[in-house]
Amino acid sequence: MSALDGIARFPLLEGTTPVQRLSRLEARAGDLLGGARLYAKRDDLMGLGGGGNKLRKLEYLLADAQARGCDTFITTGGLQSNHARQSAAAAARAGLACELMLADVVPRHDAAYRGNGNLLLDDLFGATVHRLPVGADPLAAAQARAQELAAEGRRPYVVGNGGSSPLGCLGYARCAAEILQQEEEAGLRFEAIVVANGSSGTHAGLAAGLAAAGDDPARVLSFTVLAPLDEALAETRRLAAAALQLLAPDRCLGADDIRVDGSQRGEAYGAPTAAMVDALRLLARTEGLLLDPVYSGKAFAGLLDRAKSGGWRDKAVLFVMTGGTPGLFAYPDALSGN
Repeated sequence: MSALDGIARFPLLEGTTPVQRLSRLEARAGDLLGGARLYAKRDDLMGLGGGGNKLRKLEYLLADAQARGCDTFITTGGLQSNHARQSAAAAARAGLACELMLADVVPRHDAAYRGNGNLLLDDLFGATVHRLPVGADPLAAAQARAQELAAEGRRPYVVGNGGSSPLGCLGYARCAAEILQQEEEAGLRFEAIVVANGSSGTHAGLAAGLAAAGDDPARVLSFTVLAPLDEALAETRRLAAAALQLLAPDRCLGADDIRVDGSQRGEAYGAPTAAMVDALRLLARTEGLLLDPVYSGKAFAGLLDRAKSGGWRDKAVLFVMTGGTPGLFAYPDALSGN
């Protein structure tokens, strides 16, 4: 993992995020967990811009933008993109202008979804928000905007959905190194490391980091919440292989080293599911911890469903809490009630 030390990053985190035992949830859930011991890696605790997993990726992307002398950070996402919100905050910290190309990809038209949550914060952080029509290509729009800015003498830096480039994935390779160190310090080993899979970069980075360290990348299990299973699996494999080449070009990933589950996606990206709502309420009411309705809520529902089978009996399982709390305020209708 020493290869990471030679790659520039712009510091956005305030040290290692903690791992916490979910003891009250274990006591309340009982047989629901099939004997599994649950822990959470609190990547929601990052302080900048409301926190969340994209800050790990942005450390490397912003450093690259600065090294290239860029003055404007352009990225893409859906209207309620956590990545867009964190990009706006991180760009402000780095002294860069930020422009967001946000696609209308979730069929929700209520005022809360279209004006609250992450969108409210995008504006607060000073980003220029471009709301694209249904069917628009956000990356193409970002590249076209970059050409316009370049013609004006600006130096734009374009990042795709979720910051999930091979360089961005290194943020979660570094997280894998943190987890290995925390396992050693605690004297335990996680049977599985569970995470949501949107743009695939978080899973890919974790797998690449574990493989580079000589550990088992198949310990990572993700639940796709964006792409259909076959697409998510292919993209995660591609990104993990590319990130691993940056870290340890003499190593490679096997066909079974990337595990993605498609059971929790629901009807579409951003569409609430009953299992997500139940999982979100369970963690909130036992541990006082917040999942988000698009990513971590669905992944935690998947973890609970897997645990029921008893395959993790007496085993420690780590859930990577990737943040996204502002998204809760865009889904009041789905989350209010019982």
